[in-house]
Amino acid sequence: MKFQVREPDAAAFPLAPMIDVVFLLLIFFIATMQFSQSERELNVSVPVAEEGANARQTVGEIIINVRENGEVVVDSTVMSQEQLFAKLNRIAAVHDNQAIRIRGDAKVDYEKIVQVVDVCQKAGIPNISFATQVQRNQK
Repeated sequence: MKFQVREPDAAAFPLAPMIDVVFLLLIFFIATMQFSQSERELNVSVPVAEEGANARQTVGEIIINVRENGEVVVDSTVMSQEQLFAKLNRIAAVHDNQAIRIRGDAKVDYEKIVQVVDVCQKAGIPNISFATQVQRNQK
């Protein structure tokens, strides 16, 4: 009795879906990088500190920029204290431990920074940090 030997079909690796996935991941990371960079106000010069934690932004962290003239900027929008309170109050109602990073200009009055911290506290956001620059060694 003669048996027929059937060779299994050659397994083909689907290359097109793999390329689609790689391009989608690339687009996602580029878009994420652009979004995180847009929150940093370029005309805010944060003070220099000798010691400090890393400057990495946590996921979902809101950056509040305080310019030299005392303007408060969030998401490229200048806000009054009342507008900032309303925005933070809505966010605090949804997120329990929302992180806030205050980027105050080195020349801004201390009173303006305290006002922003006070608004954050009134809105129910206790997780507040301050942005600083790392001091560079000059020789």
